[in-house]
Amino acid sequence: MASPRLGPGSRGLLSAPLLLLLPLLLLLLLLVGPRTAAGHGGKYSREKNEPELPPKRESGGEFRMEKLNQLWEKAQRLQLSPVKLSELHADLKMQERDEFAWKKLKAEGLDEDGEKQAKLTRNLSVILAKYGLDGRKDARAVSSNSLSDATEDDSLEDPRLEKLWHKAKTSGKFSSEELDKLWREFQHHQEKVREYHVLLETLSRTEEIQENVISPFDTSRIKEDVLHSKHAELKDRLRGINQGYDRLRRVSHRGYGTQAEFEEPRVIDLWDLAKSANFTEKELESFREELKHFEAKIEKHNHYQKQLEISHQKLKHVESFGDREHVSRNKEKYAMLEEKTKELGYKVKKHLQDLSGRISRARHNEL
Repeated sequence: MASPRLGPGSRGLLSAPLLLLLPLLLLLLLLVGPRTAAGHGGKYSREKNEPELPPKRESGGEFRMEKLNQLWEKAQRLQLSPVKLSELHADLKMQERDEFAWKKLKAEGLDEDGEKQAKLTRNLSVILAKYGLDGRKDARAVSSNSLSDATEDDSLEDPRLEKLWHKAKTSGKFSSEELDKLWREFQHHQEKVREYHVLLETLSRTEEIQENVISPFDTSRIKEDVLHSKHAELKDRLRGINQGYDRLRRVSHRGYGTQAEFEEPRVIDLWDLAKSANFTEKELESFREELKHFEAKIEKHNHYQKQLEISHQKLKHVESFGDREHVSRNKEKYAMLEEKTKELGYKVKKHLQDLSGRISRARHNEL
């Protein structure tokens, strides 16, 4: 039987639906086609010609600022002692706090001359030099795995300090506890001298850069104000160093006696500065009471630093000879002490900054 032939009318009925589907097919080809081609990774594809994005840092870093996390990781690779690491952690926390405060000021247009930003840079330079993170091979910055205030390591960089320390040790005027206290004062003074030299070098570099910068605007007045502020800071630090040396010389010759107001070097410095600032008698007495609280906070921090070092030594011993459960218990105790020491270190530095700020404001009011 012959198959039926389709007439012209039948072809018209079939082509109508195809004509309706044709735009949809073209749209699908346009959408799918480029993706399919790119998926093959041809040399002209987006993936081949756009740079890859750097992997994002995993959450849970020690700090919110990437550059501070990098410094923290570098310090851990340097194998600083636990006490030094806890001190660095507190310094970086303070740096982070100050940088976020500066960003808020900048957003409000309150650092037009850039002085606060420059001070942040100087402070970071001091931290880098203090902990040996500035790339220089300076053995002084990297401590061994022992408490840095131990009197056995009685090396001082300044020959004058060496002479005073030797005189004090052999004078017979100091008990062993007083010698420990005096040694902390010597170390504190030496740290102030180092920070002064770092600031001096940073300032010299900054001035050299500014002299070579060509600006279309007349910024000479702003630069002059900024440099004056920087030099004033250096002058204040140098005055503090000279006062500190005079005090060490007096104590080394005479001994402590019975009239010692405070024990801790940082508190002694603050009290000497406060007595020469423009405080009323009532304000000075209030400041004295606050210094007593501050000294108690420092002593508590010192206690935890010593406990942290002891725990670190014990953990190393247990890891060599102890069982897994014993190691686990010691790790937990060490982690707890580490966090507590970091927390107290930050509180001490923040309190020190607040007290120093009050003295500085009183001095400016005097002027």
